[in-house]
Amino acid sequence: MPRTLKRRARNPSFLGDGRAWIALLPLAFASASVLADEVFVSNERDNTISVIDTASLEVTRTFAVGRRPRGVIFSRDGKRLFVCASDSDAVQVVDPDTGKLLHDLPSGEDPEQFALAPDGRTLFIANEENATTTVVDAESRKVLAQIDVGIEPEGMAVSPDGRIAVTTSETTNMVHWIDVPSLKAIDATLVEQRPRHAEFSRDGTKLWVSSEIGGTVAVIDVATRKVIETIGFAIKGIADDRIQPVGIVLTRDERFAFVALGPSDRVAVVDAKSYKVLGYILVGRRVWHLALTSDETRLLATNGVSGDVSVIDVASQRAIKSIKVGRFPWGAAVRPAPEANATGSTR
Repeated sequence: MPRTLKRRARNPSFLGDGRAWIALLPLAFASASVLADEVFVSNERDNTISVIDTASLEVTRTFAVGRRPRGVIFSRDGKRLFVCASDSDAVQVVDPDTGKLLHDLPSGEDPEQFALAPDGRTLFIANEENATTTVVDAESRKVLAQIDVGIEPEGMAVSPDGRIAVTTSETTNMVHWIDVPSLKAIDATLVEQRPRHAEFSRDGTKLWVSSEIGGTVAVIDVATRKVIETIGFAIKGIADDRIQPVGIVLTRDERFAFVALGPSDRVAVVDAKSYKVLGYILVGRRVWHLALTSDETRLLATNGVSGDVSVIDVASQRAIKSIKVGRFPWGAAVRPAPEANATGSTR
């Protein structure tokens, strides 16, 4: 791996509220949301999903799922919710309108995160306990492949063109590259300690990977599979070992990245072009994952220890509300309003 430059934020004056860079935000962020999305949040300790309405910013319903739900994603049409029920060793398929379990998918042991390919049916599942990635056809409910990867796989992503899938292995400290047409592992990239989450850029040229214990985010060139930048974080008054990056989301215009920093109780704002840290947003305790609403005016952060979801106004870079959900919220998935789905939004 080539030597990379680890950028450390030097506690600039705007870290407290982020106002110094508001003028850089796209004008679209300033418009108020007209359509109401729904955000589905997995609660690890309660074995439930809480549903938040983004118009009222309230929980509208809660329903039971399998044991220790973590990763959650929607089908392309928003009519099915996939849930990693880790301690049930299953990926559950749920009707999001009723909360009814439709069926389980074969997933391998301890599924934690997964990714749905652009074809809308091929599901890649990271199995933490048996060091494999399970590939399932969500329509036929058949296992297509079991691919050996590193120890304790967690993060999972598929490239926008559907040709490459990646799994991060927490103990091996690697990103494993899978050729989708052949369903074979073809390469591995070393990153810093305990990689948790992987996120492709919208154009598919870059892969962002968080390293929880390393305290960094690696930006990897997809063509070469080499780390081209390592982003570090520094927060005044917070010990380095409490800065533990996990979830990452990128804006559609690929100008900004938001990174959940675990027990530091902060979300970092990063310029996705220069890789400079622009500021930090205070949220609840032990932030795990993030989700942007379909219009990208709101960012929601799941806070495991405080049992709530922070709602962040993207334009002002402030948490504007805390919404109590179940115990130990972990994952979040946004289902856009029907009108937004009709225009092609799939976030």
